[in-house]
Amino acid sequence: MPDAPRGPGSVLRLRGRSFGPGEFAVMAVVNRTPDSFFDRGATFAFQAALDAASRLIGEGADIIDIGGVKAGPGDPVGPAEEIDRVAGLVAAVRERHPDVIISVDTWRSEVAEVVAEAGADLINDTWGGVDPALPEVAAEHGLGLVCAHAGRLRPRTRPHRIGYEDVVADVVRYTTALAERAAAAGVARDRILIDPAHDFGKNTWHSLEVSRRLGELVATGWPVLVAVSNKDFIGEALGGLPVERRHVGTLATLTVSALQGARVFRVHDAASARKALGVVARLTAAARGPGRPAAEGRGPRPQE
Repeated sequence: MPDAPRGPGSVLRLRGRSFGPGEFAVMAVVNRTPDSFFDRGATFAFQAALDAASRLIGEGADIIDIGGVKAGPGDPVGPAEEIDRVAGLVAAVRERHPDVIISVDTWRSEVAEVVAEAGADLINDTWGGVDPALPEVAAEHGLGLVCAHAGRLRPRTRPHRIGYEDVVADVVRYTTALAERAAAAGVARDRILIDPAHDFGKNTWHSLEVSRRLGELVATGWPVLVAVSNKDFIGEALGGLPVERRHVGTLATLTVSALQGARVFRVHDAASARKALGVVARLTAAARGPGRPAAEGRGPRPQE
């Protein structure tokens, strides 16, 4: 097993690909939910979801993140229904795109077990360790794991007057503890990411503060994922804009995150994210001086 991360130079490895410092992975969202806050169910139908995955891969997505349960409050979705929504789609995306990295957004170990068999590579545990069996399932199947900070909330709940003495310090402590727990369970260290989970268990000020100080998470050495696309804190920071008008704010936040060293970017618009991250890679390469090649934002493809 690789050594523990030592500073921000760690390499993320998923499905034969590697993403080191300055190499950015675009994670594109495909939600098989009828009530998604962003697309309002546009990819709930199976074929629509499969076609969306193919389109996003064509636009530059390195990772497809498949979800079967809306993050916010809504109609209850049990494990069997969640499996029915996501497992077949994982298998179909794997068959159509054998090299793409497939992530599944779930907090449930029983769902992770099924999607691992279907071809998933990564479990995106947005709710931050509420199912203690999840790391064991990831380890058993050789999957990666996202360790997130959701303010210790139960899944699909929202905070009420939540407060932190220092939100970033709390995020660092909690996510790194989850990462160490996952490693102790047998998940390979180079397949573990940490995610501050903007807007989960946080108000707008908290999410902005996390964005401003994201470098403190990067400094832990664990690769950092940011999932900010079209979120409420961006809308509020822009004066209360609705979800369909948050695109510019999303790209600005991605850029700030990339400049501080984030590695994976969960987005709805893969093409725009890829372009923005490409500009960041070239700017940072130029700042290092002549003779240093600009990163293209992608890790190397597997050897044929």
